Amino acid sequence: MKRGKHSVTLSLLNETEFEAFVERFMDREKVPGLAIAISQEGEVIYQKGFGMRDLETKEPVSPTTIFGVASVTKSFTAMAIMQLVAEGKLALEDPVIKHIPSFQLSDGSDSSRVQIRHLLSHTTGVPPMVRREDLTKLNDHLDYLASASYELLGEPGEYISYCNDTFLLLGAIIERVTGRLYRRYVSDLLLEPLEMHRSTFSLEELARLQNVSVPYVKQAGLSEVKKAEWPTLGNYEVGGGIRSNVLDLLKYGQLYVNGGRIHEKAIASEALLQGMWQPVHPLTRTAWYGYALRVVPNYAVGVTLVEHGGGQSGVSSNFGFVPEKGLVVAVLSNLDQVPIRDVWLAAVNGCLGFPLDQKEEREPDYVASPEELEKLVGTYLSAEGGHMSVFLREGNPVVDVAGTEFELRPSGSDTLVIKANEMPIRFFFKTEQKVWAALLGLRMLTRSE
Repeated sequence: MKRGKHSVTLSLLNETEFEAFVERFMDREKVPGLAIAISQEGEVIYQKGFGMRDLETKEPVSPTTIFGVASVTKSFTAMAIMQLVAEGKLALEDPVIKHIPSFQLSDGSDSSRVQIRHLLSHTTGVPPMVRREDLTKLNDHLDYLASASYELLGEPGEYISYCNDTFLLLGAIIERVTGRLYRRYVSDLLLEPLEMHRSTFSLEELARLQNVSVPYVKQAGLSEVKKAEWPTLGNYEVGGGIRSNVLDLLKYGQLYVNGGRIHEKAIASEALLQGMWQPVHPLTRTAWYGYALRVVPNYAVGVTLVEHGGGQSGVSSNFGFVPEKGLVVAVLSNLDQVPIRDVWLAAVNGCLGFPLDQKEEREPDYVASPEELEKLVGTYLSAEGGHMSVFLREGNPVVDVAGTEFELRPSGSDTLVIKANEMPIRFFFKTEQKVWAALLGLRMLTRSE
């Protein structure tokens, strides 16, 4: 591979080893189809489709097959906000009510304390809410936020918890500031200039395109997957509505590793783009959340991982880049509830010359007392549908997440780690004795009494 403006060249991806890894993953997870593409400094160095986009017709996946990207969409929205900041039309510290005066929270707390940066980083204090995909006008969602029943997790900036219902307010801000429909503004700002011609928010347009994947969903207790319809999403398109393909996503990723420029044309501010992946709130000992991007600042010497995943009915996605090396990787599949990041990280590792199964720094081992473990036992829920039960089996911690059990190990008095994937679950205490919530992935689940 060529050496460009980045100081370190990449290793040659061992395609045979990597593709065997992907095929084992697909077989284990029952994934119908999957596509992967990798670029360095704008040059596509790997692209391939695996499996089938349609199980009935047996049509294969190719690098141009269209999938949903789900929450990878969030960084597009964030980039649009950053562009408006660069134009001086808003500031990240602006209170949301400056641009949406009718914004208010249902518990009567001071809405003026919620700033645009809190929307971007999921730190508003609003917990995951019941999804209202029937709402198709952003103004209707303002009424929902003002009237729904929920208890704030804390003050703005105090806790992180994924909340699609506050994130989509960024779409409303874009519409108020620009006077344009959200999806049209983002399409004109990013999709068209980047020549992402097989990317769209529109289900009507999707139906007219060729080589589109069929979405599939897992069935509880069954190994066979089931065909599903594309979700309509409503207002949630602001955080999950783009349908795209891995090659188009490489064009988008090039903006981040090339200073906001494409074909020597400036699309976005380099400084503001870099601000998107600066650590805002910790997720684990090694990972942070920024503005619609997850970041591992010290994955290895001179290596920062920047990424975002996505999941919705018939979709598991992961997209990201290594800024120091100009490396961009996109992985899309047509099955939900799949740990697709494993494939994304294997691709990154392969290009960096690391073992394919290398992960972030492992959580430490900790010997927890029976009393410490007992404090963490309980059922944790969110209105969005999240459900987790922690219990002890022969003195050892176990978690049931949405009907699937996983063995746990302690890594601290407030943290249990899922052994199968090394995912930490952090618990929060209101007093020394009582746990009130747990952070599972990006979502805060509150303890049920």
